[in-house]
Amino acid sequence: MSQTAEKIEVKTTPVSPQPGNYFSTLASDAPSGLVVFLVALPLCLGISLASGAPLLAGIITGIVGGVLVSWLSGSQLSVSGPAAGLTVIVLTAIQTLGSFEALLAATVVAGILQLILGFVKAGIIGMYFPSSVIRGMLAAIGLILILKQIPHFLGADTDYFEDNTFFQLNGQNTFSAIGAALQALSPGAILIGSLSMLVLLAWESKALQRIKLVKMVPAALLVVAGSIGLNLLLGSIAPTLQVQPEHMVKLPVVSSLSDLGGLLTFPDWSAFLRPATYGVAFTIAMVASLETLLSVEAVDKLDPHKRHTPQNRELKAQGVGNMVAALLGGLPMTAVIVRSSANINAGGQTKMSAFIHGFFLLLSVLFLAPVLNLIPLSALAAVLLLVGFKLTKPALYRMQWKLGWEQFLPFIITILAILFSDLLKGISIGLVVAVFFILKANYQSAYFFHHEPSREPGTFHLKLSEHVSFLNKASIVQLLDRFKPGSRVVIDGSDSEVIDYDVLEAIENFRVNALERHIDLELRQIPQVNTVGH
Repeated sequence: MSQTAEKIEVKTTPVSPQPGNYFSTLASDAPSGLVVFLVALPLCLGISLASGAPLLAGIITGIVGGVLVSWLSGSQLSVSGPAAGLTVIVLTAIQTLGSFEALLAATVVAGILQLILGFVKAGIIGMYFPSSVIRGMLAAIGLILILKQIPHFLGADTDYFEDNTFFQLNGQNTFSAIGAALQALSPGAILIGSLSMLVLLAWESKALQRIKLVKMVPAALLVVAGSIGLNLLLGSIAPTLQVQPEHMVKLPVVSSLSDLGGLLTFPDWSAFLRPATYGVAFTIAMVASLETLLSVEAVDKLDPHKRHTPQNRELKAQGVGNMVAALLGGLPMTAVIVRSSANINAGGQTKMSAFIHGFFLLLSVLFLAPVLNLIPLSALAAVLLLVGFKLTKPALYRMQWKLGWEQFLPFIITILAILFSDLLKGISIGLVVAVFFILKANYQSAYFFHHEPSREPGTFHLKLSEHVSFLNKASIVQLLDRFKPGSRVVIDGSDSEVIDYDVLEAIENFRVNALERHIDLELRQIPQVNTVGH
């Protein structure tokens, strides 16, 4: 049995919100939704700009992702919207198909394909990504957020707000962009960014958290309001320090509903007659589905309540979302880890927070553009810098190191691969390394898994084999999900020499919510693990 896993402490988990009772957590979800909105707004605009699409296209996708997909999805904390990982695909597709309107038609087809994937239960593929790779993805996203937001924090940004690839569209890379920013500093942006960071850190201190009023006011809202006020003050007393419009939010101003109608773009239905449309649709559907499955798997690991997202339902929700967004002139969407992690860090409890974020995006288009365009990007960069740090905390690296080379090496290689390429390439490289260790272990020892009811009515006995790898995780999780309230479940690891960390984590997640599901659980010689990690 894994000696390393036995040494890891078990942390208590707070009680999950009651399913369906979304108003009971509104005090947490409303501020979180506001924070996610503030983070999502410049990201939606930046991705539109980088994709060669109308600026409003990213906002439309964010609105649909929040207002519609949040309710169709089975995830409580995931946030959907336009994704940086699709930027190059969208940019190339517009050039291939000849117009943005033709891309919208391809996105409608992509949504239909995702619906089909959901109905044929293709979401199971998300269960086959080991924890070391998913944690590496989260840590890499955290590092990328830190590195990519430094130029915006310094007020010398020359690239769009969510370019997460190493080689940027403006010809620079992650590190050269920071070097260029250091040569063109904006003192006013640095001042606003630094004060914003100090407020964010102070707001999370134990001393201030004891004050009831502090808990009621989201730190990000205070930072945004303060940054607007400070920048206007600088314009009066020190104009040379004032942050210029090119380093602030740039939301299209809509003065009336007729103006909004004029900004909307609709699909070119004649594109359905061109074979190239279906090739683009297939690419969008496959990449968006994979990125979504990776994101919801990562969100489930960050969820303090360890709730499990139904992958097939998620694919169906994304399919409907992509069809609706494309019909209204929006970009393709996925579940997005940056916004989702911001949601979790801000204290979101249920899907109400994602809905509120989408509602605020809708309000911003209709009524708030003149005010939101006063927000300096350096203040929003401070928010994302803190989110990035929480995703890639030193404690995560220490935990993976203690788990041994089989967990640490895929973890660190995934981080490096994502940093120097992009999300999907990095995940693929990390997965190859993780599979190598699994195949090596399976070469040395075979495994089997069976479940057999005992003589006691209502009791299920799961006896694990000598060697259980992460390849068994999907079947084990599916089996555990099928147990009904009132069941008694015995999971027996007495004959197991090695139980992979991913399987131990799945069993621990089941243990955490078994009480809420009214399931009587007995674990026999199953090592306990820390499933928090962040």
